[in-house]
Order: sequence, then C-alpha cells, then structure tokens
Amino acid sequence: FNGRALSKFHDGYSYSKARLEASLRELVYDRKPVKPTKEPINARREDVDIIVNEFEIPRQQAEKLLTEHGGDLDKALRALVNS
Repeated sequence: FNGRALSKFHDGYSYSKARLEASLRELVYDRKPVKPTKEPINARREDVDIIVNEFEIPRQQAEKLLTEHGGDLDKALRALVNS
C-alpha cells in the first residue's frame, strides 16, 4: 500500500489511509454535478392538449412523449400511433 495501514484483519485484509482519503476525496469533492432529473418540457400547451384529448392519456405522459420528439407534434403522434 502507498500509505500507513490503519487496521489489519485476520483474513489478511488491511486498509490504507492514503487509499481511503483518495476514495473519499473522489466521492465528495471530485464528483461531477448531477443533471437534474426533470427535463425541461419542450412542448406547446395546445399540442399536449391534442394528445391528451384524442388519445386519452395522462398529461404527464403526453408531455414526455412530445419532449422525447423535440416538441414535434407530427413525430410524437406517429410514434404514438405506431406503438
């Protein structure tokens, strides 16, 4: 190990202070920021209303469908009909 062993166990395992510090530093300080889980909705309200009313699906599902297709109603409708 590249550091002092903090503890040695009967089965031969030991922990290195330097390795523990490096792992902790990586987890706490070097971690890349996490993207927000909620995607911005790229859909017009009228387009969402059309999908909700015509296909009788929940608004959230219609918004997700439109977002996945870049807000393009035509592509979203085709994907919905073909699924």
